[in-house]
Amino acid sequence: MKSKSVSPVELTQACLTRIESQNPLLDAFITVTAESALAEARRAESEVQHGRWRGPLHGIPIALKDLIDTAGVTTTAASAVFKDRVPQQDAAVVQRLKDAGAILLGKLNMHEFAYGGTSVASYYGRVSNPWSLERIAGGSSGGAAAAVAAGLCYVALGSDTGGSIREPAAFCGIVGLKPTYGRVSNRGVIPLSWSLDHIGPMARCVADAATALQTIAGYDPNEVTSQDRPAGQYLEGMRKSPGRFRIGVPREFFCANLQPEVQAAFDRALAVLATMGGETREVPLEVSADRTVIRAEAYAYHAEYIAKKSELYQPETLAKLQLGAGIDGQSYIRARRELDRLRRSTLSVFVSVDFLVTPTTPVSAPMAADYPSTVEAVLALDGLLLRNTRPFNMYGFPTISVPCGMTSAGLPIGLQISAAPWEERRLLGLARAFEEATDWHTRRPRAGRI
Repeated sequence: MKSKSVSPVELTQACLTRIESQNPLLDAFITVTAESALAEARRAESEVQHGRWRGPLHGIPIALKDLIDTAGVTTTAASAVFKDRVPQQDAAVVQRLKDAGAILLGKLNMHEFAYGGTSVASYYGRVSNPWSLERIAGGSSGGAAAAVAAGLCYVALGSDTGGSIREPAAFCGIVGLKPTYGRVSNRGVIPLSWSLDHIGPMARCVADAATALQTIAGYDPNEVTSQDRPAGQYLEGMRKSPGRFRIGVPREFFCANLQPEVQAAFDRALAVLATMGGETREVPLEVSADRTVIRAEAYAYHAEYIAKKSELYQPETLAKLQLGAGIDGQSYIRARRELDRLRRSTLSVFVSVDFLVTPTTPVSAPMAADYPSTVEAVLALDGLLLRNTRPFNMYGFPTISVPCGMTSAGLPIGLQISAAPWEERRLLGLARAFEEATDWHTRRPRAGRI
């Protein structure tokens, strides 16, 4: 783009053409802002031609999960409750992207109100996996993962409360990054749980994710969860060799009952990391199964809407939200204090290791036809699919999923890597080095299947 060998208008038109042909199969986009995207692209093209370069996202077509507010553009959270909701202001991350010259293609489908790991429960229909249309794309950022994997956009922003960036990234064979809690502003994002929500990038390679993070990271004094920590030069840090490093593998919980092909891919990934200078050791890591905080906070946000419009919710979502209705203030306060204790105590693991490594998910993407019919079974499925990702929202550590293998059925498998809080540069550096030592990130869904 900077050398003017390709123009923003050409890239944007190519993405819009691909959206037109592939979105009817994938259901990845809820809203496509074609007219405004082309206008933004023409403006970016003029700026580039006149030397007014804004940075590496200038003129790059991106898309947003449809719970991130966009001024004048419907933001629905994939729900009939908000189907006519048009925000008056951009979310903080949207303003940062616009200032960087990125081109907004539209809003992406998702699990309704981000409360699930499949993107099946959506007012706008199920998101399909680009590798196999019969399988789920993961969730709740399923549309973002499918759009990036299928080449409908170059970068997407998702939200992650229990794995909603990393799990669909693993299922769709792309990179998904959950930054440190508080690294990226949540202002202007429809919440699921204020204590656990993270906003982060999804891309086809680590460098693209680092580029997006460098744009959206930074302190926001108007967002209560934002932390006043200087954002790093993530692209520069990513290029540094990780050197010798210590890998912690918390096997007891995160490696239990893995699908055999996931286990094999994980073992191969550890062997690759060893050739790169990684020394692996098993480490204990406390895991909490308590859901009090997320259930209480989700219900607190939705209580008013449930009282007025309960019939507009997907039945599954309503049932999950109502699990928080009976949580009393004392129980919530105790659970929130326990979350703070867990975040503090787990930091000690980084005394003995530099990174934590696990499979992103215990299984590959399930068939949509096997989706449960009862709420109890849906909760159990969420528990399986998000088992390895949920704990890292509670810890608040920066965590990334990168492709590390394929099943015999041609489905992607993800590797999850975590670092200490605020160490995104080191995390991205190791993820990029793993990428360079393998070729899994170069695999694309087969032509004709999407």
